[in-house]
Amino acid sequence: MFSKHVLDLDYPAQARRIEEGIRRIVTEDLKRKGAVVAISGGIDSSLVAALCARALGPERVFGLFLPENDSSDDSLRLGRALAAKFGIPAQVVNIGPALDAMGCYRQRDEAIRTVFPDYGPGWKSKIVLPQVSDRPRLNVFSIVVQRPDGEILRARAPLDVYLTIVASTNMKQRTRKLTEYFHGERLHFAVAGTPNRLEYDQGFFVKGGDGLADFKPIAHLYKTQVYAMAAAVGVPDEILGRTPTTDTYSLPQTQEEFYFSLPYDRMDLCLWAYNHGVAAEEVAPVVGITPSQVEAVYRDIESKRRTTAILHRKPVLVEPVSEIRVD
Repeated sequence: MFSKHVLDLDYPAQARRIEEGIRRIVTEDLKRKGAVVAISGGIDSSLVAALCARALGPERVFGLFLPENDSSDDSLRLGRALAAKFGIPAQVVNIGPALDAMGCYRQRDEAIRTVFPDYGPGWKSKIVLPQVSDRPRLNVFSIVVQRPDGEILRARAPLDVYLTIVASTNMKQRTRKLTEYFHGERLHFAVAGTPNRLEYDQGFFVKGGDGLADFKPIAHLYKTQVYAMAAAVGVPDEILGRTPTTDTYSLPQTQEEFYFSLPYDRMDLCLWAYNHGVAAEEVAPVVGITPSQVEAVYRDIESKRRTTAILHRKPVLVEPVSEIRVD
């Protein structure tokens, strides 16, 4: 029978299995001396950093804090607390100047000004999705801005404006990854990816950005399981209590607003139920939404999987190239 307990695991045992996997992958499969982890102060990167430190020893993990102009001050503070807790050596690299030089902020702001002409210094912004509803819906984004006087304005984002904003902000993830690989090559370390199952399955990552890594140790864990395992391995309470955020836009933005349209705990249950063929009528009372809303979530899962399949694909070749065998 479907219940909230379908996601329960023996977390200490599962953590040990992941740590064994990290040791094998890093030292045997990838033949690297350690792991680089970009630590954002969020739950996923905190768990990956903690597991790598436990698996390899903290001296064989290198943490990176990669703030930019729109980052929350809490992200750096909590990331430092995590690194200190597990004894991970780490470095701050502010990627804001690089992004500024590449036009990230300028191109984003110019796109927003086509909708809000007065947008400029002192304003803040984000993009959001509608929440799941009883009626069929399209995933149409809106731009939310805050004037310097605090007034909030909202308008539908035309497709070209939405695409430009996303393309601009995706530069942040790709610049972070560039920095991670510099340190990975410098140290002869593997670069760790931090997506959980919900993100990996549903495409909540940037291709060539946070979607790029040498290994992804928690991609099989639902986000609910990530929180529980993080508690089991000793991730600081303040990180455990932090609401999942993209930390990408100048206005606070939850992952629910930006991508999933449901809180992660309910989205996890819907994804598990979809994967196991559970009827919407059985899921609805457990998740706390109506059967028609569950069906809407199921359709959204299917749609995002189609898009995500492209993100996961290797580069497409015009002609096949035989695989190189390495014995």
